[in-house]
Amino acid sequence: MISKDIELAAEIVKNDGVIGFPTETVYGLAGNIYSTKAVNKIYSIKQRPLHNPLIVHIKEVGDLDQIAIEIPEIAGIMAQKFWPGPLTLVLKKHPNISELITAGHQTVAVRVPNHPIALALLRQLDFPLAAPSANPFGSISPTTPEHVEAYFKEKVPVVLDGGNCKEGIESTIVGFKGESAVIYRLGSLSKEEIEKVTGPAILFNKAEEAPEAPGMLSKHYAPQSTLYVTDNLSESISKFSDKKIGLLTFRQHREEQNSKHQVILSPIGSLKEAASKLYTALHELDAMKVDIIIAERFPDHDLGRTINDRLERASKQ
Repeated sequence: MISKDIELAAEIVKNDGVIGFPTETVYGLAGNIYSTKAVNKIYSIKQRPLHNPLIVHIKEVGDLDQIAIEIPEIAGIMAQKFWPGPLTLVLKKHPNISELITAGHQTVAVRVPNHPIALALLRQLDFPLAAPSANPFGSISPTTPEHVEAYFKEKVPVVLDGGNCKEGIESTIVGFKGESAVIYRLGSLSKEEIEKVTGPAILFNKAEEAPEAPGMLSKHYAPQSTLYVTDNLSESISKFSDKKIGLLTFRQHREEQNSKHQVILSPIGSLKEAASKLYTALHELDAMKVDIIIAERFPDHDLGRTINDRLERASKQ
């Protein structure tokens, strides 16, 4: 059920239940971090491997010391600058944080979401929320409440309606190795923005076994249709001419392709706009029942780097 009733959602999570809730990045599947029953429900409903850790959502920077210990100075600076917002920090976990949430690691991923409904819900609770994206494991992340309801139906009793997600791509995940910042997942906050605070950061965002943070597996975010990423749209369209093609482009309409089966992410050439619309576009093309989605590779800088990361993972067979 899609609802705006925050008090109802709060009662469900207070009683070991799981709900869908909006953030500025994507919709999350949320439960009480201190309830083993709720956390197990998240993994079960999502069909998420237990070796893939969850993100803890807190209501304000001041709650961080309930979740993490031995916090590096640079992490505190980043939290003050970017929270609430699409930055997740990987820090040494507080002893009270279950290893079920951290997938056995001694580190925990934590952030403050920048969405009024998410924050209003968190303020009604005396515990943080564990919340991965509200989609079946490996599928396209949800950016509307309707996406969540279509995925899970009665398995999730309430999906809080926060409209379309503003950022539309998951948070950027940053941890620390010695003096260096490590980007474990590219996201809505660009590598360039991170490095303005941290200096040069290490990009380490692929791990098939025991990933240190969410979103590191090579196959992820995938539509039901086969996705193909290309640097040469004309050549690829010709190659699959016998297929019903869905086309995903940055800013230009392609005349050789049926206009009903193509989505342009940003006619004005804005990488931020393109990122915010990426998952919605993949949901839309999937609904057209195309045989193949051909996606144009984006300029490999700023949020274009994040978009390419998502497209590459979604294209893995």
